[in-house]
Amino acid sequence: MAEIKIISKEKQMPKLVKVAAYARVSSDKDAMLHSLSSQVSYFSKMIQSHDSWKYVGVYSDEGMTGTKIKRDGFQRMVQDAKAGKIDIIVTKSLSRFARNTVDCLKTIREMKAINVDIFFEEQNIHTLSANGEFLISLLAGYAQEESRQCSENTLWRVRKNFKEGKPYGGSSMLGYKLEKGRFTVVPEEAEIVRKIFDLYLAGNGFCKIARILTNDGIKSYTGKAWNKSTLGEIISNVTYTGNLHLQKTYRENHMTKKTMRNKGEKPLYIVEGNHEPIISQEIFDKAQEIRKTKAVGKSGKRKGPAYPFTGLIYCGECGHLFKHKTTKYYESWCCSQYDELGKAYCASKKIRDDVLRKACAEALGIYSFDETTFKENIRRIDAFNGNRLVFHFINGISKEVIWNNPSRRDSWTNEMKLKAKERSSKNGKC
Repeated sequence: MAEIKIISKEKQMPKLVKVAAYARVSSDKDAMLHSLSSQVSYFSKMIQSHDSWKYVGVYSDEGMTGTKIKRDGFQRMVQDAKAGKIDIIVTKSLSRFARNTVDCLKTIREMKAINVDIFFEEQNIHTLSANGEFLISLLAGYAQEESRQCSENTLWRVRKNFKEGKPYGGSSMLGYKLEKGRFTVVPEEAEIVRKIFDLYLAGNGFCKIARILTNDGIKSYTGKAWNKSTLGEIISNVTYTGNLHLQKTYRENHMTKKTMRNKGEKPLYIVEGNHEPIISQEIFDKAQEIRKTKAVGKSGKRKGPAYPFTGLIYCGECGHLFKHKTTKYYESWCCSQYDELGKAYCASKKIRDDVLRKACAEALGIYSFDETTFKENIRRIDAFNGNRLVFHFINGISKEVIWNNPSRRDSWTNEMKLKAKERSSKNGKC
């Protein structure tokens, strides 16, 4: 009689569920960071105590508000979940996960679509449960309202300070040290501020002032190179007159938290004689008149990228962008760092616009420069000393071109010759 053997199927080990946690605190204060550390430790032990769970890790964000979805730890967690690295996300509460209803539900639905469950411990809610999304929509709305109320409370305190003539927040600046809400003059820095105003009233532009300060060995408040933006902020800062203008900016709303310049939408609080002035009101007013005059002079200029090379040429010596320059004879391009601060900061060479166009045509393999072809193919240009231009194409390749300035005789166009003749004729009449 034949022997019958029964072969049973081997028992397979149950697949472990990949579990991660998310923790967040909205402030980077010591107490909050301790709370974050406690959350991370708690979730790590909790996940690893389940035999059927595989510990993926704890994603966290510190000093980040829950109304903003662009949080590094949060985004990494979402991307890892989409990559199949996470099956369940555990978090303390809905408010720790997100306070913005729209973004919260959007993330939950994204996770639900790929079968990733989110468990809110405090509310005891699983998003993959039958009534999970309905309950979450209610709780998320409550969390958003809570965020709005917190924002309103903060705004009330800010406005109360403004009405009492007290700045909210703020920081020290060149010439002043902010201590307990009061500005105290720093004598050596105040002298730099006065020098800047004196130079400006004497007819010097911001670029020239930057060069003078740099050549005199005077460093900016941040330690970085002087530039037009920094000097413009100093010249237009009314705080140097001893007066204080409060609520010059405001937050758009508690959701976007976008900072807006106050152009009459909110009350502007002016506190006269709040602290010791560094410059007089008369000097400040003269400086503002000069700025307005210069602004009117520039109002006729075309806005936005006026030339095909704008924002595309980088200095190979210092990394700054090249800028367009116009002289009596020709147009050229030079490093903005060199133009503002001189050879002490960058010793790069300028390149004539017509020479640059010829080099571009050579790099593109065309007879003459064509702006459309250029924009369709070139991503950026690196300009090095030694007349080297490296063209980086959109398709990833690079090509080097060595350029040469035309001889003095060849560089004179008919228009340039005519202008020179006119000037010579005028000088002869004098």
